[in-house]
Amino acid sequence: MLSFMMICAAQQEKFPEAEITNGIIRAHFYLPDSKNGYYQATRFDWSGVITSLEYMGHEYYGKWFEKYSPTIHDAIMGPVEEFDQVGYNDAKIGGSFIKIGVGALSKPEESVYNKFKLYQIVNHGKWKVRKKSDQIQFIHNLSDTEYSYEYSKTIQLTKGKPEMVIIHTLKNTGRQTIETDVYNHNFLVMDKQPTGPGYVVKFPFTLNGTCRGNGDMANMQGNQITFLRDLTKSENFFCNRVTGFNDTVNDYDIRVENTKAGAGVRITSDHPIFKMVFWSSSTTVCPEPYIKIKVEPGQEFNWKINYEYYTLNP
Repeated sequence: MLSFMMICAAQQEKFPEAEITNGIIRAHFYLPDSKNGYYQATRFDWSGVITSLEYMGHEYYGKWFEKYSPTIHDAIMGPVEEFDQVGYNDAKIGGSFIKIGVGALSKPEESVYNKFKLYQIVNHGKWKVRKKSDQIQFIHNLSDTEYSYEYSKTIQLTKGKPEMVIIHTLKNTGRQTIETDVYNHNFLVMDKQPTGPGYVVKFPFTLNGTCRGNGDMANMQGNQITFLRDLTKSENFFCNRVTGFNDTVNDYDIRVENTKAGAGVRITSDHPIFKMVFWSSSTTVCPEPYIKIKVEPGQEFNWKINYEYYTLNP
């Protein structure tokens, strides 16, 4: 009885949250909070966790994992982003390095950085959230010994369109140059459809690369990835390095469609792809385009990602 009551209490737990709408799209967020926030791990940027986005009766995001704890590295939802570590190799054991959107982390005695590991956060920085009816802005300020920054992410729903724009600004307020890369994991869950036939992912270039499960779970052929069968819970389709794109923003143009759900999304950016990874489990489909970032002290770097949601003709 006690364990059942504990489960019920956990299910009813409330996290800091917010909702925005432009009358066409409605999006629900969990907000960054170091004490009560939904996500408190050290892999992903804490801002912009979209638990639900609805358009024309279709759901695009949601829970795709079974186990949850605030400190599980991938217990997260929506078009969330991860920055590569900054300063890890130069930090001494017990010193700190940073993850943008997370904070300053303590470097333990280990051979290499492991993004799937939970690190001790020694400086959370300071978060501000500013909300309007159709947009929400997250601002993260971190002042550390070597690296400091102001990171702003604004998620805006375009007036009169089924479109969401994520606007980023990273300002280097410290003494050291910030060099990193960032990708969006794009945890798409369309109407809770399982990953399998019906899903197709389209690119504007001919795909190359080696994928685990190619020819069995899915086919990478031409400019598309199509799924051949439903993936089981223990399976994932993984392409560690997809190539074929050029250094142009025109190649950052990805469409994910599900013919069974009758829904699709087009993802574009104002920066070219630096690296491309693709991963899918049985419950989510994830194109992961990276961009490269370098910001000198006193300078700032800006980038945008656009999401156009649409329905498919029956």
